[in-house]
Amino acid sequence: MANDTDGGGGDLSAFTAEVRAFLDAHAPAPAGGEGERKAFAWGTGDDRMAYFGSDPPEVERRKIQEARDWQRTRYENGFGWITGPAEYAGRGLSPVHDMVYNAVEAEYDVPDTGVLSVVGLGMIGPTVLAHARQHIKDRWLPEMYRGDAIACQLFSEPEAGSDLASVQTRAVRDGAAWILSGQKVWTSVAHHSRLGLALTRTAPDAPKHKGITAFLVDMTLPGVEVRPLRQMTGGADFNEVFLNKVRVPDDHRLGEVDGGWTVALTTLMNERATVGGDDGGPAAAALSPERLAAVMRATWTLDDHAVRSRVAELLADVMATEHLNARAARGMRAGVAPGPEMSVAKLMYAQNLTRAAHLVTDVFGPRAIADSGEWGTYAWSELLLATPALRILGGTEEIMKNILAERVLGLPKEPGIDTRSPFRELRRSGGSAS
Repeated sequence: MANDTDGGGGDLSAFTAEVRAFLDAHAPAPAGGEGERKAFAWGTGDDRMAYFGSDPPEVERRKIQEARDWQRTRYENGFGWITGPAEYAGRGLSPVHDMVYNAVEAEYDVPDTGVLSVVGLGMIGPTVLAHARQHIKDRWLPEMYRGDAIACQLFSEPEAGSDLASVQTRAVRDGAAWILSGQKVWTSVAHHSRLGLALTRTAPDAPKHKGITAFLVDMTLPGVEVRPLRQMTGGADFNEVFLNKVRVPDDHRLGEVDGGWTVALTTLMNERATVGGDDGGPAAAALSPERLAAVMRATWTLDDHAVRSRVAELLADVMATEHLNARAARGMRAGVAPGPEMSVAKLMYAQNLTRAAHLVTDVFGPRAIADSGEWGTYAWSELLLATPALRILGGTEEIMKNILAERVLGLPKEPGIDTRSPFRELRRSGGSAS
């Protein structure tokens, strides 16, 4: 990228050199030299293959503190919020610069900041910037991007998951504050969070998309109760959050009263871009040609035509997804907002990881579900157990496909649960459809 620019006059090669100088000064050097990721060798290093965490509490706390410390180092050196405004120590650069930074940092041995960046910095931060009052931005954005305040997304409810606009958590006005009561579920990192972005119902009789209001909730307020949910992978990344008459000041409202759906869309668009562009962490190794080839050699399936065919098809789709993300990056470099590519990338990333986990467990057989002590075999079980969640997080596959069908292909909108139909009217009137 020697002569590459960001489309706005910014020299990406100069920025890359600046990033590398910062990382050379603050992080262990790349194992294989500049521009090289750590080499993979079967039987050496950590063999764990997982999407979600399952560390003991003391290990989890240590990793979170390391993530906070590294985020502070980035923030203090101008890399904590590359796309953010200068008033919050941001650089005001393009998303492409963010991607360049992530690509270079992946070569170094630095703490995993996903617990901070995926939800809080990738989704909640941009929403606060777009919709919060000025003094609220000044209060919370520096803390978030400095690594001091982790944020979570209080959206899903027991009866409002994919149909997010059906949220029932109530917010009732009480002078200069609002009283929030209800339950949220599947809330990632809530047990470590200082802030939560909550969607609430403020106009029960209004159409469901019109009666929602969004709030930034201090998770230390009286009435906020967080209960971790143990997953079948062994970890507890998700939580139930109970809001029992939580008093939230009106100045922590995001957007207009009953205008929370607009706020939610800001968060959701950032969510799909974040999930679709996710190419880091242990799970990404599952899509590595080197790793998959090593699995085939270890299981004596390198010459198995059926297995080779499945691996080839998977890697072709991985390559196609990478090219799709690259095209989106070129568009952003030219000033074009992300389009349906992000929904397609999200779909493909989840499907590719699922196919990789299923393929590997097929060739390992019993060694994938019973720990024999053999390196690189049972280690895949966590990823296999996480695959059902990959079809849900960031928007279910069905929702993503509906978005693509309706907004890209121009197909008729699918009837919703509140869509009027002859059958619904007959049921209301006590009649029969026959």
